[in-house]
Amino acid sequence: MTPTRQALLDRITDPDRAYDTPEAELRPLQLAAAQELFAERITQIPLLKQRAADAGIDAIRTPDDLLPLLFAHTVYKSYPQSFVDQGRWDRLLQWLQTLSVADVSRVEVRGVTDVDDFLERLWAAGHGVLASSGSGGKCSFLNHTPGDRELKARHFKHTTAWPLARSAPDRALFWLGPIKGFNSAVESAQINRVNWGRPGAMHALGSPLRIGEVNRAIALRKRIADGSATPGEIAAAEADAAAKAEQGRAELLALADLILDHRHEPIMLSGLWAQHMTILQRARERGIPDGDFHREAIVMAGGGVKGIALPPDYKEQVDRFYGAVIRPGAYGMTELAQMMPRCEAGRYHRAPGLVWLVSDERGERLLTAEHDADANGQATGRFAFLDLLHEGRWGGLISGDKVTIDFNERCPCGRHGPTLLDTISRYAASGGDDNIGCAGTIDAYIRGAVGA
Repeated sequence: MTPTRQALLDRITDPDRAYDTPEAELRPLQLAAAQELFAERITQIPLLKQRAADAGIDAIRTPDDLLPLLFAHTVYKSYPQSFVDQGRWDRLLQWLQTLSVADVSRVEVRGVTDVDDFLERLWAAGHGVLASSGSGGKCSFLNHTPGDRELKARHFKHTTAWPLARSAPDRALFWLGPIKGFNSAVESAQINRVNWGRPGAMHALGSPLRIGEVNRAIALRKRIADGSATPGEIAAAEADAAAKAEQGRAELLALADLILDHRHEPIMLSGLWAQHMTILQRARERGIPDGDFHREAIVMAGGGVKGIALPPDYKEQVDRFYGAVIRPGAYGMTELAQMMPRCEAGRYHRAPGLVWLVSDERGERLLTAEHDADANGQATGRFAFLDLLHEGRWGGLISGDKVTIDFNERCPCGRHGPTLLDTISRYAASGGDDNIGCAGTIDAYIRGAVGA
């Protein structure tokens, strides 16, 4: 790893300084590190070389040079779905190679039966590929090296629960999800087990996360929508889903009882809003009042409300139930190794090794304090970044997230800015245009590279 990149990433070991660095000091170092990384990756990833040629960029000197080099967030699921549906794992490897630094072409894929088997083969060969759940229709596949995973674990060690608590491996951990599987959420649970968990005190749902099952469910929904699914297929899927739901509820209730039994200890608990409501309801059944948890308990909640019937004040109910515990927050995504913690003022801060960019909706022009900020020094646009941590792939991405950035020199918490407001949403979910200008040319290049 190049010196400037390494120095910026190493700053995370002192998070109080790392998350309070003046922009005037940090931005020149970030641009220098971005250029170091670009000079390496342009010789390793043909797609990046093509992006640079199309934009006429031979070096990164300013933030404007960086934006055209970022990939659209859809690129990591740009493979033809037929590669998965027809078991063309050799072709899927060929596609993955267009986005990877290391050579994945020699991974043995004969006899692979599904996506999870494919991922197991990659991991056995030293390629830590993580898959998104594919809830939007297709899985993303993102390559990581062993070094990436080590640096990500270090970042989480100093960032999770900052600035409210510091990690130490002395807590009972409760993760209201699977602890096995090739997914970034599972990886986060495993990292927290090392950084926070007392030996033998990790508790999670027992069933592994199987990406193949998610894919099959998505495929069936599509066949139902176009009328090609048979009644037998639908009935079998409904019966399987009902059985899994019953098993999952039983596991969750058992975990809820265990959590309530440990409520007077400084536990760490992470789950979806609906799962926290299940714990609350179980506490009501047991006669446990609100605010009966240890004040040093760490409780994290978020997501999981789509299609779930919850009361309008579910967040307020959960807050009252746990009481005055530690409630940290963070902003991140599967494609990002360095999550962004939320400060006491409810703003998200960035690590020195993470280059922030906010563009217009199409991802074609950077927003700046000079030309786009309102009277409060804020502007709303599409979040983009270069994550300097990644060695397995190019870490530059234009996301699907709509964010508001505050360009002011100081955050209301007193630390240096810029910061992101806690108003993040998806362009697609908010009815906005999620078409990124570069997406079409990137997809066309990849299709040409794999002959699809």
